[in-house]
Amino acid sequence: MPEPARPAPEPPEHAALRARVDHELRRFVDAETEALLTVDEELAPLAAVLTDATAHGKRLRSAFCYWGWRAAGQPDSDAMVRAAASMELVHAAAVVHDDIIDDSRLRHGLPTAHVALRPSVTRGTRRAARAASLAMLAGDLLMSWAGQMFTGCGLPGAYLGRGRALWGVLARELVAGEALEILRTAAPPDVRRSLQVIRYKTAKYTVEHPLHIGAALGGADTALRDAFTAYGLPLGEAFQLRDDLLGLFGEPEQTGKPNTDDITGARPTALIAVTLGRATPAERRELSGILGRGALTAAQLDRVRGVVESTGARSHVESMIGDRISLATRALHDARLAGPAHTALTHLATAVTARPA
Repeated sequence: MPEPARPAPEPPEHAALRARVDHELRRFVDAETEALLTVDEELAPLAAVLTDATAHGKRLRSAFCYWGWRAAGQPDSDAMVRAAASMELVHAAAVVHDDIIDDSRLRHGLPTAHVALRPSVTRGTRRAARAASLAMLAGDLLMSWAGQMFTGCGLPGAYLGRGRALWGVLARELVAGEALEILRTAAPPDVRRSLQVIRYKTAKYTVEHPLHIGAALGGADTALRDAFTAYGLPLGEAFQLRDDLLGLFGEPEQTGKPNTDDITGARPTALIAVTLGRATPAERRELSGILGRGALTAAQLDRVRGVVESTGARSHVESMIGDRISLATRALHDARLAGPAHTALTHLATAVTARPA
C-alpha cells in the first residue's frame, strides 16, 4: 500500500503571504457584505454564506499569482497582494458552484453554501431548490467580487491592462472544465478524457492562470509565460490527482468532506478510470453497480477501496503524481528564476501535492 501523503511544513514566506491575503480578503468581504445588508437585513443568511465561503483555504492560488509577479522582477507590493487575493474569490465562486452541481454536503467540515442556506428558506415549496438558487447567486457574486477586487487593487491601470484578457481565458476554461465533468459523468471510463477534465476544471485555474496573470502584471515576456505553463500544468494536474486519492482514501476529519462523493456522483476521475481499465469483468460489473448510488454503506466503500488497491490503480495514480511533479520541477529549474521566486515556487510544488486535506 502506498504511504499516505504527509503534510509539508509551511515555508515562512508562504505563511506571511497567506496572513496578508487573509487580511485583504477579510477587509474586502466585510465591506461588501456590509453594503449588501444595507439593501435589506433579510439578506443576512446570504452575507453569512459569502463570509464563510471566503474564510478558508491555503491561499495557494494567490501565492502563485504573487510569485508570478515577483518572478517577473517586480518588488513586493501591497497592491499586488490585493490583486493576488482576488484569485481566492474565483476559487470560492468555483467551490460554491461545484458543490451545488455535485450536491455536496460538507466543505472544510462545515455545511456547503446551498445546505447552509436551507434554514433561511422556511416558507413555501421547493425549499431545497430555492436554497440552491440562493447559493448559485452567492457564487455569481463571488466571481463578480473577484473582478472588482482585482481592478480596485491599486496597481496602475497600465499594469492591470496586461492581465485583463487573461481573466477571460481563466473564466472560459474553468467553465469548460466544469461542463465537461458534467457531460462525462457516468460515461465509459477514459483516462485521457478524465485528465482533460482535470486540466481545465482544476489545473489551469489553480496554478497556470494565477502564475500567468501575476507574470503579465509584472511585464513578463513570452518565455517566462511559457515556462509557467510547463511548470503549472503538470503541477495542477498532480494537485487534482492527489485530491482524487484523498477523496476516496482520506479521512473526513482531515479532508473536511465525505470520502464517498466521487463514487456516489459517478464522477469521471482518473483514479476510477484507471481502476475500471485494470479491473476484471466481474470487478467492473460490481463497481458499475456501486458507482452513482445515492448512498454507500461502509462495506461498499471498503469494497471500492479494495478494488482500487488490488488493481494497482492507487499506485499507478501515485506514479502519475510523481511524474508530473518531476516535470514541474524540471521546468522550474530550466526557467532559472531569481532566488526568492524559485525557492517559493519549489516549496509550493510540495505544498500542493503532499497534503492531508
